[in-house]
Amino acid sequence: MPRVVSARRPQAKPKLGQHFLTSDDSAIRIVDALGDLSHHTVLEIGPGRGILTSLLAPRARRLIAVEIDRVLAAQLRLRFGMSRNVEIIEADILAIDFDSLFGPKPGLGQPGIEIRPNPAKVVGNLPYYLTSDILLRLLDYAKYFESIVIMVQREVADRIAAESGTRDYGMLSATAQLYARVEKLFTLPPGAFSPPPKVHSTVLRLTIAPQLEGLGVSGDGFLDFLRLSFAQKRKTLWNNLKTKYASPQLKQALAEAHVKPTARAETLSLEESAAVYRALHSPDQGS
Repeated sequence: MPRVVSARRPQAKPKLGQHFLTSDDSAIRIVDALGDLSHHTVLEIGPGRGILTSLLAPRARRLIAVEIDRVLAAQLRLRFGMSRNVEIIEADILAIDFDSLFGPKPGLGQPGIEIRPNPAKVVGNLPYYLTSDILLRLLDYAKYFESIVIMVQREVADRIAAESGTRDYGMLSATAQLYARVEKLFTLPPGAFSPPPKVHSTVLRLTIAPQLEGLGVSGDGFLDFLRLSFAQKRKTLWNNLKTKYASPQLKQALAEAHVKPTARAETLSLEESAAVYRALHSPDQGS
């Protein structure tokens, strides 16, 4: 069976912003962070040369690896062609139809009965320039996932895990923490990759635990509200929200939520943001 070119051999400049993990010890730590995979489907994003894939294949009940690079996808199919539980999909992860891939399936031989698969686990070394887009899409389909272990640029990891009231807290932090518990696991130096990037990379684990019901908010509406709140970080919450809400309505809602008009979005916890949102959309507000 043809083998993937060694990650340690000098390579041409990668396409698509690819930096391939070469540290076997780090690969094991990443896969171990997913926990027991024997009864789970695993979605691997950007398997590249297969350093994680080779560890996931014998552990997972089913492994779906999505690779956008045609050459790498072909190499992976050759390498894992005899592994019946491994499926290599050549595609852009942002274009994958998660409803078809992970949604309920009609029950075999039982009309009207749907089989709901167990939530999948996600793992991947995300392209730095697409990290936010990929993560937000995964969270948009959080109902299909149990946990997400991703490697991202350290500065982006800091933003995802940031607490409210800190400089790094923003829309990405709020959205991630609205849907999951975020943990920083460990950080890798540039030398752990080939070719080495110019930045450090951090591995995060997001355990899916949506807070929408507990906060008393709806998903789409509250996310739109957060986007408006963070629209311009230098502006106060009042100045961002007044582009949609009338001043009397906004004044009353902020008072009910005990939030000062001069506050900025990054200073509010999710609970405080939800309180403002609920006040703005209460029946008394007529909205």
